[in-house]
Amino acid sequence: MSPAGEAPPEPTGASTAPPSEPAKAAKAPEAATATETAAPPSEPAKAAKAPETATATGTAESRPTEPAGTTEPAKPAEPSAAAPLTPEDRPAEESAKAAQPAPATGPRRVGLLLVVAAVAYLLDLGSKMLVVAKLENGPGVEVVGKLLRLYVIRNAGAAFSMGQALTVFLTLIAVVVIVVIARMARRLRSLPWAIALGLLLGGALGNLTDRIFRKPGVFRGEVVDFIAPAHYAVFNLADTAIVCGGILVVLLSFRGLNPDGTRHRD
Repeated sequence: MSPAGEAPPEPTGASTAPPSEPAKAAKAPEAATATETAAPPSEPAKAAKAPETATATGTAESRPTEPAGTTEPAKPAEPSAAAPLTPEDRPAEESAKAAQPAPATGPRRVGLLLVVAAVAYLLDLGSKMLVVAKLENGPGVEVVGKLLRLYVIRNAGAAFSMGQALTVFLTLIAVVVIVVIARMARRLRSLPWAIALGLLLGGALGNLTDRIFRKPGVFRGEVVDFIAPAHYAVFNLADTAIVCGGILVVLLSFRGLNPDGTRHRD
């Protein structure tokens, strides 16, 4: 029997009893609220964002357009890096570079060509005038005994008395040679070539002068020859200049030297 005024003791295990139905019902609204918070925005929220998108689009469309026909200047293309050469490509490239002549350098040699041509022409013209005045119709002069004599003959043919019946044809050849040399002189930069072409030009002009001004008539005149080595044809200084110039041209060509100063490799 318990003392008077004391409360009756609570039943053992009351704190571990499962929650009653009213407690479960109270927790259900809280779970529903959390679910609504995590849910995606409703239609009114989407509609509220639509004006913002429309405003941004309108701003982009309201920018002033550039006038028609106006284009931005093209930027220069950046040089692309060349692909490295393979060992197989290098011999071909070196061969191509070797085949190309070196660029022409040096001053033009037209002045030297004209000086050489003038000297050769004046020596030939003066010597012919002298021997015609002193030795024509005479026995001649022995310079080195019987080995070298000077006497005058008239030659209707080419150098060394060849081609006696081709006077007009030989005259035309001399004119062509002079024209060709004049054209080559525009790109003449090699000193040896200037000397060679000068000798050719002076010799051609010397014999052409005889063809035009001596008997029997224009383009049929006979060339004066007077140098007579033993057992050899009679010739003059113009013939000597032509032969020396021709030999020099052949040598320069074999050495690979061009008139413009470059070298060719065959």
